Amino acid sequence: MRTILITGPGGSGRTTLAAATAVNAAREGTRTLLLSADRTDTPGAALGAATGPVPTGIARNLTAWRPDADDRFRQDLTAFQTRAAGVLDLLGAARLDAEEVTPLPGAEELSFLRALRDAALSERYDLLVVDLPPLPQALALLALPEELRRYLRRLLPPERQAARALRPVLGRLAGVPMPAEWLYETAARWDLELAAVEAVVADRGTAVRLIAEPGPAGADAVRAAALGLALRGLATEALVANRVLPEAGPDTWPAGLLAQQHKTLAEWRDAERRHDLHTVPHLGRDPRGTDDLEALAVPGVNPVPDPAEWPVTDALATDGVLVWHIPLPGAIRDDLDLVRRGDELLITAGSFRRIVALPSALRRCTVAGAALREGELRIRFAPDPGLWPAAAR
Repeated sequence: MRTILITGPGGSGRTTLAAATAVNAAREGTRTLLLSADRTDTPGAALGAATGPVPTGIARNLTAWRPDADDRFRQDLTAFQTRAAGVLDLLGAARLDAEEVTPLPGAEELSFLRALRDAALSERYDLLVVDLPPLPQALALLALPEELRRYLRRLLPPERQAARALRPVLGRLAGVPMPAEWLYETAARWDLELAAVEAVVADRGTAVRLIAEPGPAGADAVRAAALGLALRGLATEALVANRVLPEAGPDTWPAGLLAQQHKTLAEWRDAERRHDLHTVPHLGRDPRGTDDLEALAVPGVNPVPDPAEWPVTDALATDGVLVWHIPLPGAIRDDLDLVRRGDELLITAGSFRRIVALPSALRRCTVAGAALREGELRIRFAPDPGLWPAAAR
């Protein structure tokens, strides 16, 4: 299956263009699912047909889905109370009824990630169009599976499960219940679910489409998004300039807006980017119905771009180092920070942050320096004599 993740700044029209992308693909004969994170029925308003909390057929080859985070959270909490009944009774805790449960912060994001996983694994569709939240919430959402998996591994290391047979004995000796088997089983299940979502996001058939209005605010948002996506290693398929105004005379009121749009579009065309630029005209009204969506002329499904790679080059013979190349377009030297922690590297670029595992060869090295050149972070690693194979020195 092909997956297109669509996002952009709030108010840029990303939900409408996600619907347009889905409609056009369906009319070309592609079995398409439009998955939306919008809690209101904005996709339905654009499509001219109501969408719902379960996959709903809209037209031939077109299905729309807005997951119900509230219902999923109630189901999960009910299941948790059932599994943890012994501990809750020991503590004298009162059970919560499903009707009185209000989803906690983060429940909506987890529910949407599960829906993304389920949709991507379905064999009913050929194309999955995902209407993500606005930037930067979308970038945080895409980072969530990797971050949560890291937390789980730190809090409940898999190797500790080897001693699970001793937990009942330790519990009797300590006089308090030890972590039950279901806790480790639940952590393992969460890890598998998150790994499945992470695989969807990182899949070679997944690409990001950025939606922005040409102008100063849109240009700033695109620059930030390009940096955040690059730090996550995500491929950007296209940049869509939305609501481009028609040409008008120099004395008319839109002349100032047109000048701003022309300037931003020129910058986007001249910039060295790995994605295509497409323009979508302003209809002069809020789009509604499939006819309006077709008139938006959203570009069709493009070839999947090559994923962003972080190669390691061997400069041992010339400089005595290995160099790790990390593309960070738009990064500023003063906003970069690197911290080595064991076999991991903490990278901070502006407001974005990621902890990545070092490639195996670099784990036997020490950091010898770093430089930012032409939108690429180059980190130099010198072999550690105590760890580097003698034959390689």
